[in-house]
Amino acid sequence: MQRNPTMADVAKLAGVGTMTVSRLLSGTVTVSEETAKRIHRAIEQLNYQPNEVARSLRGLKTRTIGVIVPYLYDPFFAFCSQGIATVAREHEYSVILTTSAEDPEREGREAIQMLRRHVEGMVIIPAMQDATYLQRPEYQGARIVTLDRPAPLARFDSVLVDNKSGAAMAVKHLVDHGHKRIVCLGLSEEVYTMKMRQEGYLEALRQARLKPEPYVDCRAQEKIVSKLAAILAKPKAPTAFFCANNLTMRSTLLALNQLGVSIPQEVAIVGFDDFELAEILNPTLTVVRQPSQELGSVAATLLFKRLDAPDDVPEKGEKVVLPVELIVRRSCGCGGAAIDKSVASRGVASGDSAPLVVS
Repeated sequence: MQRNPTMADVAKLAGVGTMTVSRLLSGTVTVSEETAKRIHRAIEQLNYQPNEVARSLRGLKTRTIGVIVPYLYDPFFAFCSQGIATVAREHEYSVILTTSAEDPEREGREAIQMLRRHVEGMVIIPAMQDATYLQRPEYQGARIVTLDRPAPLARFDSVLVDNKSGAAMAVKHLVDHGHKRIVCLGLSEEVYTMKMRQEGYLEALRQARLKPEPYVDCRAQEKIVSKLAAILAKPKAPTAFFCANNLTMRSTLLALNQLGVSIPQEVAIVGFDDFELAEILNPTLTVVRQPSQELGSVAATLLFKRLDAPDDVPEKGEKVVLPVELIVRRSCGCGGAAIDKSVASRGVASGDSAPLVVS
């Protein structure tokens, strides 16, 4: 069996010492242009592949980061992960990706596995706010950025979106259409994003002096049809729904289709999260769009900023809040002329909606 070429083989063919090859590849010292050319020719001729694992162990660097998200069947989390991976690739790092299934204990197990693999930092979408495992001694020097949800410890950086304002903007749009009975549908109210979006829903109704409807938990898909059937059978049935994320929107659309309810003629809908089918379905869907891929790239950029300054350990991390925008299509009752009209959160134009950074 033919053995793989070694650094010593490269050095011998290039006519230099092994240490010179090592220093050139690590970038720790500058060699002459002629010497560098000879080494690179030897590497190409021998098809030499550096042993990254051995190099990382010697230098205590693995050039990998870890990413933990709740699940990947939600396109939002997949796009966030793509944004992280893109930035990691620019820094010539690899990504280890895993899921927590919104289970804090499982998240803790996955995080400790990441540490055992010597990842240099992690981007985590925390399952719960009280992620107490991060208070353990082994995480004392860990570089961690939380995404989509606040960091459970002040020293970690976090990247969020303006959930409350986005939800309020969506519900106000329904109110402006004349709807007075609007239902909020979502997942677990223990999840930060659901809680903030429900607060935005309530705030918009308070501003309009309207009474909120009971929150509808859509985690059990098989129960949604019966829940919506009961709600729509009331003497004063709601005329509009606010779906707090794209999974809720999909479940609601499926249930209304099974019930034979037409949108927006009988019930208007606005959702939080844009997705590919939103502009293809009939009617097209009015949604609050959040910059999912940008969320991931901003979080990864923050992480690499910390990795580039290993001696700088802040007592309080950065908090970055990205704006969202209302994409007006037809499910809310707007006509064709309003399709894909966007309104940015915080009352500014889309092009002016810069991130809000809170140190």
